[in-house]
Amino acid sequence: MIQLLIGAATSGSGKTTFTMGLLRALSRRGLRVQPFKCGPDYIDTQFHSIAAGRESVNLDTWLASPEHVREVFARYSAGSDAAVIEGVMGLFDGYDRMRGSSAEIAALLDVPVVLVMNARSSAYTVAALLHGMKTFRPDVKIAGVVFNQVASESHYTFLKAAADDAGVPSLGWIPRTEGIEVPSRHLGLTIGMEQEINKLADLTADLIEQHIDLDKL
Repeated sequence: MIQLLIGAATSGSGKTTFTMGLLRALSRRGLRVQPFKCGPDYIDTQFHSIAAGRESVNLDTWLASPEHVREVFARYSAGSDAAVIEGVMGLFDGYDRMRGSSAEIAALLDVPVVLVMNARSSAYTVAALLHGMKTFRPDVKIAGVVFNQVASESHYTFLKAAADDAGVPSLGWIPRTEGIEVPSRHLGLTIGMEQEINKLADLTADLIEQHIDLDKL
């Protein structure tokens, strides 16, 4: 079974949008995909459920013991072809240093991390950032990076070279595109909002299929 956690260096990097697109892209391949969300967030899980056609489940070490989180992950991912966990905030950001963070969940479940990195106005400096995230905690496995907000294929060439020098596989890129931002947060989903999220999931899945090496991922 495919297992991965979508993480980032900071909030606002595009984790939710990418996760929704990935859930839809994998579902299009005929895979049974089980989505999860780090922390007690109840809005992103609704977005996941629309994108994957399957209820998303929270994994939260603030409210639950490590043993319970492992049991929940095993129970809900059983029988799936893929389990995709969306992280929260920056990868190592928790309520007490790393406690409650996406990185803690990744290490607890032994799930590799795919980073979504906002590359707007960046180039070779991302090598230093990737190197730091890869080496900071050896028990958190950084499996690859996807660059978001990329200006052009030429821009991606520089970013890929940086990732290669940092020893982090580059899985592809998402170009700067109008209309692929998650709408403003709502307390609940309306019929119109559900249609909007479906449209967003399809659009992002199209971009992922064009620019991301899904087989490698």
